[in-house]
Amino acid sequence: MKSYGVKRLAIGFAAAVAVGAITSAAQAGDAAAGKEKIATCIACHGANGKATAPNYPNLSGQSEQYLSEAIKAYKSGARNNPIMKPMVASLSDADVENIAAYYASQNACQ
Repeated sequence: MKSYGVKRLAIGFAAAVAVGAITSAAQAGDAAAGKEKIATCIACHGANGKATAPNYPNLSGQSEQYLSEAIKAYKSGARNNPIMKPMVASLSDADVENIAAYYASQNACQ
């Protein structure tokens, strides 16, 4: 009976990993395309994701998923920021994923 529980646990874990891999692949943006969309981001967050002033967050090296979710939250209003909302208002879902991929691909130490 114990081995049955271990097998179920192993199968459940394998399924969760597979779903996670599929979800990650579906969210993966195109960093090169993202670089083409960061013109409005550069003023505060820099071309390589290093903030231009201490009151702006560094984006380089952040998780792609985190960046994507943060941008979407600014866009939807879930994160209320009067500066960010108009900056992200016109971005498509693909733009968001691509920008997130670009900044996630940048070296946090540059």
